[in-house]
Amino acid sequence: MAKSLYVSFYMMLAMAITVFAVRELIATQDYLTWGGVLLTTVPFLLVISWVMIFKNIARTSARFPTLIVMALIGVIFATRSYVLHANEIAPVLAGLGFLGFLAYDYWYSSFDRGSDQLQVGQTLPGFELTDTSGHTVTSTSLSDKPTVWIFYRGNWCPLCMAQIKELVALYQQLEELGVRVALVSPQPANFTKKLANKFDVAFDFLADEDNRAARALGIASPNGIPAGMQMLGYDSETVLPTVIITAAGGRILWVHETDNYRVRPEPETYLAVLRDNRLLDSAE
Repeated sequence: MAKSLYVSFYMMLAMAITVFAVRELIATQDYLTWGGVLLTTVPFLLVISWVMIFKNIARTSARFPTLIVMALIGVIFATRSYVLHANEIAPVLAGLGFLGFLAYDYWYSSFDRGSDQLQVGQTLPGFELTDTSGHTVTSTSLSDKPTVWIFYRGNWCPLCMAQIKELVALYQQLEELGVRVALVSPQPANFTKKLANKFDVAFDFLADEDNRAARALGIASPNGIPAGMQMLGYDSETVLPTVIITAAGGRILWVHETDNYRVRPEPETYLAVLRDNRLLDSAE
């Protein structure tokens, strides 16, 4: 719950600091002081805006080192104003912007995870999902061929959408390898259907009602949705971004449980795992 509330509060705080700093910069023409305050919020807001608007970035660096350096420089500029001009508000706002970003970067973005149900070599636990026609399908029925399972948070998540776009771009290669792609989200079924209609590929777009499959696999994220998203129809509980690759029959070949929601595996990794497994099967 704390993270859900924090991310929404932090975004509003960063925007409020930005608006105030712009007004003060225009009024005072003190570019070093208020430019410094803006360095603690604007670069991050620009990155997030780009990610959310264009939905073409599936992963970022783990800790945004460049943004940290820029924000730290901003704090130094704002503090200089306090030393020279006894301006108290600028360093306070810069400090809030910087500390808020660090909390987002190191605390909010990170997960402590590792599911006991997802061990390489074991059989994928059984669960049920709903397809875009409203029919119930089982994980066993989807294990007739090698499968890439992508558990994603929902259409609202721009990194998830970019990750799916990358898979769509690999559609032909996955087809040649005889691989099934199952995209699973706990979002409402109509959102999943909308996503399926957007992409003209023979992937399995599946809804995980009440997040039951995610719970069975140990990858559920209670209160993982940013506060306020419920007004758009999403539940508070979601799934931790997870990729599972299984062989025909359901044996787990590879698992990626990211410990940072902004870090996702490259799609070429999936192809390498699938090709290696195909070579092993051929050798046998």
